[in-house]
Amino acid sequence: MDQVKPKVFFVLGGPGAGKGTQSAKMVEKYHFVHLSAGDLLREERQKKTQNAELIEEIIKSGQIVPSHITISLLEQAMKAKGLDKMFLIDGFPRNQENFDVWVKLMGDKVEFKKLFYFECDEEILKNRIKIRAQESGRSDDNDETLIKRLKTYNESTRPIIQYFDSLSQCIHIMADKNIDEVFQEITKKLDEIL
Repeated sequence: MDQVKPKVFFVLGGPGAGKGTQSAKMVEKYHFVHLSAGDLLREERQKKTQNAELIEEIIKSGQIVPSHITISLLEQAMKAKGLDKMFLIDGFPRNQENFDVWVKLMGDKVEFKKLFYFECDEEILKNRIKIRAQESGRSDDNDETLIKRLKTYNESTRPIIQYFDSLSQCIHIMADKNIDEVFQEITKKLDEIL
C-alpha cells in the first residue's frame, strides 16, 4: 500500500507582499495547512534550543538560515499536522540551495504542486513593512533589517522564482492590490488546478 504524501505549495514574495495574509484566507476557503518558515524559525528561537542563537543572528542580519534547519522544522510541523493534508509553505525555498536540499531530504516524501509568487513593487513592500512594524513586535520589522531582507530577496529568492517559472510551476499573483482583490485572483487560479 502506498504511503500518503502531503501535497505542497510553496508561497514566495518579498517581505510585506501579503504571503501570510493570503495564506490565512486560503486556509479558510480551501482547508490548506499553512506553515510559515519564518514563524517556525521565530518559534524555535524562543525555545532556546541549540540552534536558537544561530537563527536569531541570521534573521537579524537578513540572511537565510541553513536549509537543513528550516527543512527539519517544516518536516516536524507537517508530521504534527498530519500527512494527508495540503500544505502552504510560506517563505520557502528562499534560494536554490534551499530547494536542492529540500529535494534531497523531502523530494520522495511529498507531492510538490506549484509555487505561488506574490509580485509586488518594492516601494509598496517597504510601506507595508513600516505599517506592520508598528503592530508586530517582530525583530526583523525595522528599516535596517528590511534593507538587508530586500537585498537577500532580490539576490537569492528571485532566481529560484525564475527557476520555477521556467518549469511552468509558478502561479503569478499580483499582490499590489487590496486584500480582497488579491484573493479573488488566487481563488480564480486555485479553482483551475484543484
